[in-house]
Amino acid sequence: MKSLHNRVNKELLKKQLQESNEERLTLSFYHYYHIANPNFFRNHLFVIFQKVGVLGRIYVAKEGINAQISIPAARKDEFKETLDQIIFLRNLRLNYAIEDDGKSFFKLTIKAKNKILADGLADDAFDVTKKGVHVDAAKFNELASSDKTVVLDMRNHYESEVGHFENAITPDVETFRESLPIIEEMLEDKKDHNLLMYCTGGIRCEKASAYYKSKGFENVFQLEGGIIEYARQVKNKNLENKFIGKNFVFDERMGERISEDVIAKCHQCGNDCDVHVNCANDACHILFIQCDECGKRYEGCCSIKCKDFINLQEDERNALKTTIKFNGTKFGKGRFQSDLKDEPLEI
Repeated sequence: MKSLHNRVNKELLKKQLQESNEERLTLSFYHYYHIANPNFFRNHLFVIFQKVGVLGRIYVAKEGINAQISIPAARKDEFKETLDQIIFLRNLRLNYAIEDDGKSFFKLTIKAKNKILADGLADDAFDVTKKGVHVDAAKFNELASSDKTVVLDMRNHYESEVGHFENAITPDVETFRESLPIIEEMLEDKKDHNLLMYCTGGIRCEKASAYYKSKGFENVFQLEGGIIEYARQVKNKNLENKFIGKNFVFDERMGERISEDVIAKCHQCGNDCDVHVNCANDACHILFIQCDECGKRYEGCCSIKCKDFINLQEDERNALKTTIKFNGTKFGKGRFQSDLKDEPLEI
């Protein structure tokens, strides 16, 4: 079983990727499907994907598969042939990154989980395969212009903070499972409206569409391929772009620019900025938005406390790190406020 896991040091893998001249393509895909034996399927995937140079993060569960990966550009056709060996993944839509330097992932990680997208609900609460209607970019724009449509962002606050569709509802949540009951209550009197949902690549909308259909919403639509595919279609078909700002992505890049608008602010100084970073203090590691100037001032940290901590000797840090409360001790993701220097990153 050892051969079915990466055993190389993480920092070495990162260094190798950064120094490599190999052209790589970043992409994502998902598919809700009833998988009888996720562990067996996981091991099979690891073997066949490792052979074609796949790097990235893949989750498999009884409800399906969710993958964010990169592949060698020269082996694109070989990868597609490998994917087509799996009957339920044949002719699957692959979402290729908009902005891509190929440095998105540095190792292959495949995990068998209870669900590919945690929703906090029992397995039999609703059927994830009974989804809403998929729409392309043109139809999305048409529906979004109607007074009978509610445009709904199914992502988390730190994602919508840097970019979202015009007039979209952007729930202040940190996880998908939080959003389902909050949105249901919020839209209780709009079950006859068009419910038009979007997310990064489509996986959250797909599950949410099935959930809201089971709750009595009559007209449920989802943006096929998510923001990633929308941006591609807008460019290729010369459509109006209704997305403002940057699309947050869950890899080393942390974002793809969809429009030139910068709608977020540095969490430390309040200047316009939409660049996410993790606090340089590994004992904190909170995700927050930081401009270049504050990055230099705080040495990549979210606070003076963290900056002072990383400048201690290693033995001092090791002795103190479990006794000090940092921003990341309480909060997984940062929120904007006027002055964060030594305060929690929350409103």
